[in-house]
Formats: sequence, C-alpha cells, structure tokens
Amino acid sequence: MRRLLTTLVILLVVIIAGMTSLVFLINPNDFRQYMVERVEVKSGYKLAINGSLRWHVWPQLSIIAGQTSLTAPGAKEPVVSAENMRLDVKLWPLISHQLAVKQVLFKNAIIRLTPDTEENQPDAPVAPSSPVPVAPGASELDAGWKFDIDKISIADSLLIWQRGDDEQINVRDINLEIDKDDNRQASVQLSSRINRNQRDLAFTMNAELDMQHYPQAFAANISKFTYQLSGADIPVKGIQGNGSMQASYQRETDAVTLSQMALTANDNQISGTASATLGDEPNYQLNLNAEKLDLDALSGWQPKTTEETATTSQAITSAPVIARDIDEQPNGLSELQTFNAHLALKVADLTYRGMKIQNLALEADNQQGQVLLSTFSGNMGTGNFSLPGKMDVTGKKIQVQLVPDVNKIELGDLLSAYELPKALTGNFSLKGNVSGEGLSAADFARHWQGDGQISMDNARLNGMNIQQLIQQAIARNSDKVQGLDRYEHYSQIDTLNAKGHLADGTLTLSNMEGVSPMVTGKGDGTINMAAQQVDLNLLIRVTGGWKGDSNLINTLKTTDIPLRVYGPWSQMHYQLQVDQILRQSLEQSARSAIQNWIDKRKDSKAGDEVQKILKK
Repeated sequence: MRRLLTTLVILLVVIIAGMTSLVFLINPNDFRQYMVERVEVKSGYKLAINGSLRWHVWPQLSIIAGQTSLTAPGAKEPVVSAENMRLDVKLWPLISHQLAVKQVLFKNAIIRLTPDTEENQPDAPVAPSSPVPVAPGASELDAGWKFDIDKISIADSLLIWQRGDDEQINVRDINLEIDKDDNRQASVQLSSRINRNQRDLAFTMNAELDMQHYPQAFAANISKFTYQLSGADIPVKGIQGNGSMQASYQRETDAVTLSQMALTANDNQISGTASATLGDEPNYQLNLNAEKLDLDALSGWQPKTTEETATTSQAITSAPVIARDIDEQPNGLSELQTFNAHLALKVADLTYRGMKIQNLALEADNQQGQVLLSTFSGNMGTGNFSLPGKMDVTGKKIQVQLVPDVNKIELGDLLSAYELPKALTGNFSLKGNVSGEGLSAADFARHWQGDGQISMDNARLNGMNIQQLIQQAIARNSDKVQGLDRYEHYSQIDTLNAKGHLADGTLTLSNMEGVSPMVTGKGDGTINMAAQQVDLNLLIRVTGGWKGDSNLINTLKTTDIPLRVYGPWSQMHYQLQVDQILRQSLEQSARSAIQNWIDKRKDSKAGDEVQKILKK
C-alpha cells in the first residue's frame, strides 16, 4: 500500500513538473500575432497589444498582457481600451496545440460608443453572418494552433455612450460577464450605474444571447432586470423595480424589436411591445398596457395644504400670477423633431395630480415634430372625456389645438390638480374647440383661445349664498318679509349653462342660465384666468324660502334682482341694491290700491280727479 501511494505521488509530481515545464517551454509571445490576425479575420476589428505577454501560474494559469485596445475598421478611436488584459488558459489543451481560453478579463477598461469609434468603411462589403475560416498561410501558427474563448469579463470599467452630437452618457462601475458555448449561445450578467443630472441609476441584468448570425443579427432573452433610481426630483424612497423582455437586432435594416415586455416601477406594472428602426430618421413604435400607473408616486407630486393654497391665493391678489415670463420658456418637446413615432397606450387605472382616471386610451403619431393626437380619452368618476387634437413642436413655441368633449367631470378635481381655489364645484361638461401656445396651466391662462358650450350639474358656488344675500338684504330694508333661519355656506345650482369665449386669458361668458329649487338666474360676465378674478352681472329671482307679506312675496318671486359678483376667486365680493326693488314694489302696490279705489268710485267726482292725477 505504501509503495502504491509512493508511486502515485511520484507520478503526480512528474505530471505537474511536465506540465509546468510545458508552460515554460511555450512562449506566449509566439502567438501574439496569431491572436491579432484571428480577431481581425473573424470580426474585422484590430487588436493591439502593447508590451510582452507573460505567464502567470498561480492561482490560475493565465497570460498577462499590457495595454490593450480594440478598434473598429476605419474608426478614429478604439472602442475598447484597457491598461491590462488577462487570459485564463486551460492547461491540458496546450499539449494538443490548442489555445483554449477560459476567460478574458479586462479590468478598469474604457468602452467608447461614440461617432469616433464607429466603423467607417463606406465601400467595404458587409461581413457574412457565419464565421469566415482563416485563409491558408495567414499565420505560421494556423496549422498547429486552435484559438477559442469561453468567457469574457469586464470589471470596474467605464462606458462612454454618444450618438451624433448629443450629450454623452457615462455608465460607470461596469461588471460584465459573457459565457458562450460552441453553438454561439451566450449568457450575460451585467451590473452598473449611471450618474447624470444629480440622479443615480443602478441596475443589474441577466440575459441569454443568440449569436448564431452575428454580426448580421442577434437576439436576447432578458430574463431578469432590476433597477433603482434616486437623486434630484425623485421621491425620497426612490423608484425601483424589475423587468423582462425578448430583444432582437437586424443589422441590414438597423432595426431593434422588443417583445414580451414586462416592467414594474414601485407598485406600477407596464407591459407591451416596442420596435425601432434606427438611422438618420429613427422610427419608433410603442404599444404599452398598464393595469395600474400612479404618476404621483413616481414624480413625488403632493397636493398643497389648505394653508398653502390660501397663501398662494393671497399672493395672486397683490402680485402677477406668472412669476416668470412664459415667452422666454424654451420648447421642451423639441426632441420630437428628431424622429418619427407611433404610441398606443392603455391604462386601466391612472393617478395624475390626485385625479383618478380609468380606462385611459392614448394614441398619437409623431412625424418629426408634427404630432397627431387621434385618441386621448378616459373616465373620471361618473364622467368621461375625449381630447383629440394636434400639436406642432417644430417652432420656438409649442402650438396646440384640441377639440374637447368633456361630460360630467368633477370640476373640483381639476381645480385641485392645478392647485386652484375651489370657487365652483360640480359636474362639468364642455364641447368646443381651443388652441394656443404651451402646455402648462400658466400658458393656458395667457396664450390660449377658443369657443365652447359649457354646462354644469349639481354645481356649488362655494363661499357665497346668493339666496341668503338677497333675502337678508330685503329683510333689512323691509319688515314685511324675511328669509330662512339657517343658510348653507354655498349656493346650490342644479343646472347651469353658458356659452364661453376664451381670448388673451379672459373667458367671456354669455347666455348664462342657472336653475335651482329656490333661485333662478341669468346673466353674463368675464373670468380673468391669469389674475384669477371674476366679474359677473346677474339677474336673480328668489322663488322660495320667503316668509311674511304674501303680496310682496309674490312680487319678489317674479322680480329680477341685479347682482354683481366680482373680485378674486378665493374672496369674491358682491354689489346688491334692493332699495330700488322695494321702492318699485311699494309704488306698484300704491298704484294698485289707488286703482282699486278709483274702480269703486268710477261715477264720483273725486274718482275722476284722482284718475287725472295718476295719468299725469
């Protein structure tokens, strides 16, 4: 037994010594030129290795190279450059003249995807999809050596990405591993982070690559993708999620296709397909669906408190609403001029600025800045809306035209969404045509115009009870009638209709008619959107809630009482002169009494005299 063990140990030592001697007998610099030629033949890229190659035995048999770079044909700069490169070599294949590489490791590499690193050979033929065999005599080592790589690793590296003249994006801390098999299938593991505009995006990805037809085409199955976004203008808890998709690329058409997309963002889920044809005029096609999409949670938007809203309203009365000159604002959608696109989006449950929207449907086409909004519709509460239109972003200012069809949408929700006082609430409806410059609420208040038919159901004029104003004013001037003992702090209007004309930030209302159980009214007026001021001239009839003299009450029920409502939305004022109404009522009562007295004394001399006086 002891002899057997001794024999085995001696044999093992001989084998190790033999292999070690084999390593030292083989000079790695002998196949430096071979590797360069093989890379160029297979891919067309030029591999440059500066300095001598050397063996590194422990803990892994490796070849160490100095500064290394990989350059595309005709490119000005290398696409990959590294201070050093390590090739982990399999020992046993060396005996049979095979340079089998377990792994190629680039550490602290710089990967440049910029116009200067792109291939620049306009007249060169396109490489075939299958590998090209090495031409006979290409290298002195070709006849005896075989070259293969199982795995490529890039650690702690930097990616510089730039397309055209756009601002470059730096992707840092790249850790990438690519394992391939003999069928040109590869698995990829990637982790990295992007830091830009004080925002940090960290992500990881696992994918399976099909490289059978590379470089003509390749496909990827991204089975796992996780990310976390934090930084400026991002909610405190950040935005994080995961996703998966199928991706493919066709070099001939320069087309990318994404299918079976599934992406989460916090508690939101999005699925669908996407495709892009790149080139001088990119064309994008997006078809997305979401069961739930909470834009407030993603943007960090929160409604203002009552105190904040009141402070804002007070500031509006003493200073201009627009703190900055809108005319100086840049076109924030100018990027649409650089591509064509079609977007189809459906969201079952959307939250935006506190508004709950169900069954949102959006379909839009962009032709280099000319946007056709063929469908933009959804449901809100018991109402619905449709806002088709078009948009032109090719100039310095965004031009918009919409044909709104709004049915019974709660107006209070819209006012809250844009942090405006809820002076008027109720189910709002609108049919019309509007157009203007810009997309913000401030732009709408200054640079939009249009016409429409406006109506409201179950409306409330908050902060003012018109019935109370009139009845208490009359009760102070006459002891014959009085109103209710208790009033609400608003005016209830069952139905309200008006025609609206918007120009230069002022909404002019005409043919206004309102009806409620105890009050009816009509009139006209203006609403200054920029200054948030109103000026309405109304004729009001209070048809209920009276107590007292029946004759006077009957007169008041059929009398139009002038009422002017004016001032800021949050603190409206009024003008009401009821003494003239009472004087006219007394005169009419006196005339009626005298006329009755005359009618009873038609044949008397006194009656004739009084009749003459009345006629005069």
